[in-house]
Amino acid sequence: MADSAPKPLAREFVIQGLTSEGKPFRPSDWAERLCGVMSCFRPEGAGGPNAHLQYSPYVRPTVFNGVKSVVIDEELREVEPLAYHFVLNFAKDNDLQVIRACILPDPK
Repeated sequence: MADSAPKPLAREFVIQGLTSEGKPFRPSDWAERLCGVMSCFRPEGAGGPNAHLQYSPYVRPTVFNGVKSVVIDEELREVEPLAYHFVLNFAKDNDLQVIRACILPDPK
């Protein structure tokens, strides 16, 4: 029997590749590098034989308002608290802008 309860909206935040002064963060591939480091964090049983070639569903690169960014799903905190704090500290240590968001799925 399928669970008919609606899923809660995703709790996410975006790390933008801009410093607090609005300057672009370098190197230009920072988002892909960060997501590559975090690629091993995924739901139990997800990924398959090529999981090491995929980004984690909890930490994924994107372009947000024309700026290279990384979307972090707050569920990462439950999966691996140290990884969650790592990405938060990355943003803080590099003076990057963090935006709280709720990314909604595309309408069908």
